[in-house]
Amino acid sequence: MQPGPPSRTGDERMMRRAIELAAKGRGAVEPNPPVGAVIVAGDRGLVVGEGWHDRFGGPHAEVAAIAAAGSAARGGTLYVSLEPCCHHGKTPPCTEAIIAAGIARVVVGTGDPFPAVAGAGIDALRRAGIAVEVGVCEAETRRLIAPFRRLVEDRRPWVIAKWAMSLDGCVATATGESRWISSEESRGLVHGLRGRVDAILVGIGTALADDPLLTARPPGPRRPLRIVLDRTARLPLESRLVRTAREEPVLVATGPDAPAERVAALEAAGCEVWRGRSAAAGERLLELLHELGGRSLTTLLAEGGPTVLGVLADADLIDEVWAFVAPRIIGGDASRAPVGGRGFARLASAATLDVEGVERPGGDLLVRGVVRRP
Repeated sequence: MQPGPPSRTGDERMMRRAIELAAKGRGAVEPNPPVGAVIVAGDRGLVVGEGWHDRFGGPHAEVAAIAAAGSAARGGTLYVSLEPCCHHGKTPPCTEAIIAAGIARVVVGTGDPFPAVAGAGIDALRRAGIAVEVGVCEAETRRLIAPFRRLVEDRRPWVIAKWAMSLDGCVATATGESRWISSEESRGLVHGLRGRVDAILVGIGTALADDPLLTARPPGPRRPLRIVLDRTARLPLESRLVRTAREEPVLVATGPDAPAERVAALEAAGCEVWRGRSAAAGERLLELLHELGGRSLTTLLAEGGPTVLGVLADADLIDEVWAFVAPRIIGGDASRAPVGGRGFARLASAATLDVEGVERPGGDLLVRGVVRRP
């Protein structure tokens, strides 16, 4: 039985449900993208199966939805947030499962940028006589896989810049005190974010001033690599990062002139030391991001300080921002802004955020958004 005439409103409603399902896999499926799927039978919009990719190496969303629908999938419409795969990877091709299930129509949110798919999945379905529509809720589905797309297309992780500042834009007092500008609820959101990313990045200044652990508490679905940008390998052996390096991984990213004895000491303590080739901070940081991309790390949380965030901003490497603003006024000519670096000489050139959410955790203001690029 062929499905009834499609309704654009109904298609969008079902695709948004697929997006909701896909979000359940965030933090558990990487380096794969999160994907959700819904199967509708007949022309009355009856949902007979739902599924999402829930863990790396596990069944894909389409297969899970087909299993839930059973024989009711035959003749129905499949809504899937990402183009179905058509190659053998950790699992068999989803296109084969869709064809075998007898699905008559497939609605796809966005195409898969992975070279082994990249339109071939859609072509395979059409060759099998299945009606395929692409681009329903495309902006939302492209945003859903933005970190995956960044990894595939640019060979680097999606970079999330996070900072906490006072109402007047200070990240610390003139004496360097910064604990705690933000509320306990805000810090809880940061710990939740830490547990969903592949790596957490700070500079040596932050490591020396705060002696952070950079772990997610409580632990999340991912075990992030803790990274310190430390050109001359100054990270103290007695720091909490080094003392816990055998329990949770630590990478110290140095410059080409880091003293060999300091590098050896950190390695003996259980840290991995990565030595960049470039003496320029921005070039070395891009080298590091490509190294992490080569390891299939999808998301990196940059927690500062201002020097690190400034280098990232100057090199146009920030993709997403989580900015916590506390209702405090610190003042002081010596207080620092959250993002250092060269900055922009003209307002028209300044980085602009497409705001995705505004929240009020514990009396703070959290602004989340994606850096707008052409």
